[in-house]
Amino acid sequence: MKAFRLDELEAERAANEGAYLQFLRERNMSVGLYALDAGESDPQQPHREDEVYFVVSGRASITVGMETTQVGRGSVVYVPAGVPHKFHHISEDLRVMVVFSPPES
Repeated sequence: MKAFRLDELEAERAANEGAYLQFLRERNMSVGLYALDAGESDPQQPHREDEVYFVVSGRASITVGMETTQVGRGSVVYVPAGVPHKFHHISEDLRVMVVFSPPES
């Protein structure tokens, strides 16, 4: 079994001074913690993998393809591989669990 604590993952991500911390990588998936602070812009580009975002905390909008929705704690968003997507209008520091399948390359 592999078990993780969100507070420890956030501390590790912050210590490494990066917006993204991959903390689990298996044959069919990878999981990471993504952080964007209020007012920040999201630099990511489309990925070759399917993604699921689970918003742990914060508030923002996300645009996936041509669709936009508001997200906050507890929101879950699926992003198909290759589809442009961005978080924007980040009004509260955003912490998002990201699941990639297959694992992010």
